[in-house]
Amino acid sequence: MELVLEAFEQYWRKSPSVKRLVLRVIPDEATRLAALKRGEVDIAYSIRGELAEELQKTPGLTLKPAVIQAPFWLYFADQWDPKSPWHDRRVRQAVSLAIDRPSINQALTLGHSRLSGSIIPTSFEYFWQPPAPVYDRARAKQLLAEAGYPAGFDAGEYYCDGSYANLGEAIANSLQQVGIRVKLRPLERVAFFSGYSEKKFKNLIQGSSGAFGNAATRLEAFVATGGAYVYGGYPDIDGLFQEQAVENDPKRREVTLHRIQQLVHEKVLYAPIWELAFLNGVGPRVRESGLGLIAGHAYSAPYEDVALKSK
Repeated sequence: MELVLEAFEQYWRKSPSVKRLVLRVIPDEATRLAALKRGEVDIAYSIRGELAEELQKTPGLTLKPAVIQAPFWLYFADQWDPKSPWHDRRVRQAVSLAIDRPSINQALTLGHSRLSGSIIPTSFEYFWQPPAPVYDRARAKQLLAEAGYPAGFDAGEYYCDGSYANLGEAIANSLQQVGIRVKLRPLERVAFFSGYSEKKFKNLIQGSSGAFGNAATRLEAFVATGGAYVYGGYPDIDGLFQEQAVENDPKRREVTLHRIQQLVHEKVLYAPIWELAFLNGVGPRVRESGLGLIAGHAYSAPYEDVALKSK
C-alpha cells in the first residue's frame, strides 16, 4: 500500500490545482461507516446489510450502489463423480431452486444486486440472457426425493472467500430449509483463490470474478476443459468452445457462444446467485464521488474527476 500511496502523492504534486487524495484501509465495515459519519473520510466502500440501511437513514450521507461485473455463483465441484450426489442434475437443480435470492439480495445489498441467472456479466459482449432464476422450495424438495434424498443429505464443505461469508451463511440457511446440510468454510482471499485454482476443493464452491473481458474469456476460465477454475468438462461444450475460438464472423461466433451458455444453464454446471451490487457511502462534502462513472467498476474512478464541493 505504501507504494500506491507514494504514486498518488507524486501524481498530485504534478497537479497543484487538485487537492491531495488520501486512501485509508479500514477492514471493518462498522468502523468504515463510523468514520464516514464523523467526517473523517468522504467516501467509504462496501457497506452492507443493516449498516447500509443505517447509512441511508443518516442525514447528509448518500448510499451509492454500483452493480459491478462480478457475478457470484455456486460451483458443483464433484458433478463429474458418479458417486457424488452432485452428479445428479436434479440435485443441482434443487440447490438453485432452494436459494431465496430475492430475500438474500434485500438483506445484504438492499435489493440492488442483479439476479441475472448467469455467471457471465450482463454487460459483456456475447452475453446470453437465461430464464430468470426461480425460488421454489417445494419443487427443490421434490427433486431431491426423486434423486433418492427425500430427507436431504449432508453435503460436506461449502468453500468461500471470507469477505463474502455473510452471503455463504445466507445460502447455507436456504439449503438447510430443503435438507441440504453444509459446513461453511470461509478462507482468506488468497488462500481461497489458490485452493480454487489448484482444484483442491470439493462439494460446493462459492465463486466469483470481476475480471474484464467478454463471454468467451469468462467461459474459458470457468467452463471449458483446462480453464483456470474448471474441475471437469463436457465434450459438447468443449467442441463448441473450440469452434467459436476460430470463428471470424462475429454473428456466427455469437450464435455459438449463446449455445454454450444455454448448455451451461441446461446442465446446471453452476447455480448463479447474483451480479453483485457494491454498496458505497458518500459524505456531504463530496461533489463528484466518481462512483459509477466507469460502468462495472466498484470504486471511484477516474480519480481526476473526484471532487469536493466548493466552500
